[in-house]
Amino acid sequence: MAEEIKTTENTENQAAETAAVKAPSKRKKSAKAKVTRGKVYVQSTYNNTIISITDTLGNVISWGSAGLVGFKGSKKSTPYAAQKTMEDIIQRVKDRGLQEVDVLVKGIGSGRESAVRALQSSGLTVLSIKDQTPIPHGGVRPKKVRRV
Repeated sequence: MAEEIKTTENTENQAAETAAVKAPSKRKKSAKAKVTRGKVYVQSTYNNTIISITDTLGNVISWGSAGLVGFKGSKKSTPYAAQKTMEDIIQRVKDRGLQEVDVLVKGIGSGRESAVRALQSSGLTVLSIKDQTPIPHGGVRPKKVRRV
């Protein structure tokens, strides 16, 4: 009899522990905030094109790159890859209510022009396009004079 009581107590304890583990906390998913105006950052390098879409405060809404879309190797640096990347990101952002954007382009890669063209043809209102490519001024320090 004592053994039966112990076994029933053990099974009750095990059942209570598994119930505590299996009961996940029920959190409601927060609704995605609607954004009507934002900024599009296009960073185009020799190897890749990275595009980020933010709200006016700078919080990233969506981002993507040519590698994320599925291009590999030297195909990532092509204008076609930049165009497809922009189309993919715009498709993901359309449901957020984005309508007006400011475009900020940085870099000297081949995908910068085609990414901006894809953005203009998507139906979003482009308010401004600004080039933020860093320009060297002064350059590096020259080598010391060679004494013979």
